[in-house]
Amino acid sequence: MRKSIIMRKTIGFLGLLISSFWVMAACSLLASPARNLALGDMSNGADNFYTSDRVNMQKITLKNQYKMDVVGNLFVPKDLNRNAKNPAIVVGHPMGAVKEQSANLYATKMAEQGFVTLSLDLSFWGESDGQPRNAVSPDIYAEDFSAAVDFLGAQPFVDRERIGAIGICGSGSFVISAAKIDPRMKAIATVSMYDMGAANRNGLRHSVTLEQRKKLLEEAAQQRYAEFTGGEMKYTSGTPEQLDGNSTAIDREFYDFYRTSRGHSPNTTTHPTLTSNVKFMNFYPFTDIETISPRPMLFITGENAHSREFSEDAYRLAGQPKELVIVPDAGHVDLYDRVNLIPFDKLTTFFRDNLK
Repeated sequence: MRKSIIMRKTIGFLGLLISSFWVMAACSLLASPARNLALGDMSNGADNFYTSDRVNMQKITLKNQYKMDVVGNLFVPKDLNRNAKNPAIVVGHPMGAVKEQSANLYATKMAEQGFVTLSLDLSFWGESDGQPRNAVSPDIYAEDFSAAVDFLGAQPFVDRERIGAIGICGSGSFVISAAKIDPRMKAIATVSMYDMGAANRNGLRHSVTLEQRKKLLEEAAQQRYAEFTGGEMKYTSGTPEQLDGNSTAIDREFYDFYRTSRGHSPNTTTHPTLTSNVKFMNFYPFTDIETISPRPMLFITGENAHSREFSEDAYRLAGQPKELVIVPDAGHVDLYDRVNLIPFDKLTTFFRDNLK
């Protein structure tokens, strides 16, 4: 058992009572007005839109088992030996995001280390198929990871026995769900993982009561009637469109990435549909997580991340071999794009050792 906790000090997280993923009142989605975006906090090497002259990128489209088009970006090192069989890694974006947010950065950096990598838009998001847009479907999200493995395994320069996966934020829980039933994923890493099931059922630090949960379920159920009879679709959670005096620390953390030029993409709103978001209530990615063993798992989280509890829970429940890495002075969103904090060296070592 390995637990790499790289810590210099312990800092409590401020404002844990409210999760930005679980807004108590759903709201109608309005198109964001055209505006000049603020720069955002670019400290610690924030570089979400990083590109590399050592890597070729190609947009690809693949089919999942539901015959839906899943769009991704394939990254291939320019010096790759295409006559050999090489290791590959699938990279999933944060929940509510698109491949251009965090996933491309990770895919590019890992391609620089010699891996063939594939970032993808999960179904219902970005350029991938799925109606209505922004729908929640954890099973299909997991299927998209397996479909990405299908694609990579069919490439003549990829070794089918050496394919790994990285899930960032919500995709951390989706890739665990996928890996439990797809043994072709030989090594699994999560970064700033959100267990989207627990986050929606319980909130952070179990701050959502049973009565609050029931109220949310009732709101979503009544909204189904409204939409079935032609009413306007409603959306929930995600990143606020504006900040005010009541905005939480978590709101501000996500806003600084998604609503500024630091990480903004016109292809996403981050807001899932209200009626589908309740499907996360039935999502239990950590159940049977130990069955992934003996395939190795790496959990990376920030020392100050509000989501740290989910990586620690998964690490506790996972079978061997497993490792937990806590990045000092890092919050949740810091590990989306701050290249001076993201432990790419650790990810490289992990996949080199386990995709031999």
